[in-house]
Amino acid sequence: MKILVTGCNGQLGKEMYAILEKELPGKTIYTDIEQLDLTDAEAVKTFVIGNEFSHIVNCAAYTAVDRAEEDKALCSRINVDAVCNIANAASAIGAKVLHVSTDYVFDGKAFRPYLESDKVNPISQYGTTKRQGETALIALAPDSIIVRTAWLYSPYGNNFVKTMLRLGKERDELKVVDDQIGSPTYAADLASAIYKILVSHQWVPGIYHFTNSGVASWYDFTNAIHRLGGIKGCTVRPIPTEDYPTAAARPFYSVLNTSKIKATFNVETPYWMDSLEKCINILKNSEN
Repeated sequence: MKILVTGCNGQLGKEMYAILEKELPGKTIYTDIEQLDLTDAEAVKTFVIGNEFSHIVNCAAYTAVDRAEEDKALCSRINVDAVCNIANAASAIGAKVLHVSTDYVFDGKAFRPYLESDKVNPISQYGTTKRQGETALIALAPDSIIVRTAWLYSPYGNNFVKTMLRLGKERDELKVVDDQIGSPTYAADLASAIYKILVSHQWVPGIYHFTNSGVASWYDFTNAIHRLGGIKGCTVRPIPTEDYPTAAARPFYSVLNTSKIKATFNVETPYWMDSLEKCINILKNSEN
């Protein structure tokens, strides 16, 4: 087994490094834009074929949801063209691709957790390009696995948890949307699920959903972050989405049904608040 992990400097990429170097030391090459430009088809093909990878885990993505509404060309190059390049290179040597996608492929109008088979209808440029990436990958490398996730956070990079901790220390009051519902997901738990798929005795192509268990609004999430982070001097007030306009539309409901990935690969989906506590404890320890 020889693995390529792209997007290694991102939240998920760093968690993949932590678990793979512990469990499968020396079997993985990690790249980001500095080492390999995924939008350069020839460079990707040369790199993948030259290293004879057996598996490619694509953690690279354009994820700045609001900025994507203006920066459409770059968003499309990273979320669509790069995926095509990976798929073509993988197909040339028979490598298996595991690609990470998003809840934003749905419009958020559901009344129950989304199944992998439910109709997609992205309502933002980010969501649209991620769906186009899925479609391209399935067409070019049908043996691939796609894992959709949601509301990802970790001790690394910029994310909602770290932002709310910082703002909670800086401000007396925060207004947070309470009518968008999802499942906060710890990147380390997603990395663990991906590892389990990589070492599974079976490779079952298709789309899967992975998030932590349980649901919350952004308001609920913020309150939990502050409570676990020991922040007491900041009042968090709930507001509707209409009072917090953004460039990109967000799904009101983006809870994903995770039954398929649990049944197929026997992965665990820890309760979101338990995983949040683990992440915040890591951040606390890093400050000491």
